[in-house]
Amino acid sequence: MREWFVKDVKGLGYKEASHFLRNIGFTDVAIVDRHILRVLQEHGFIEKIPSSITKKEYLRIEGVLEQIAKRNNMSLAELDLYLWYMKTGKVLK
Repeated sequence: MREWFVKDVKGLGYKEASHFLRNIGFTDVAIVDRHILRVLQEHGFIEKIPSSITKKEYLRIEGVLEQIAKRNNMSLAELDLYLWYMKTGKVLK
């Protein structure tokens, strides 16, 4: 579904498409934003925060998140929200 949005909806990238899908109930996508990237870097899951994220890099980082989620018996959506909360102290999603 996300691939369709990215390909066929002008101006929509992976982060925005993932955010939309999460908002309508999909739990198998992560919103890879600066807050999430900072947490991953701070805990040694990624070496550096990329200045821009290609499709390949987005999916690689999402794969890292997926492994963390599986180890903790969480969906990507749950982990993403938890990491967002860790960094911002807010639940906005």
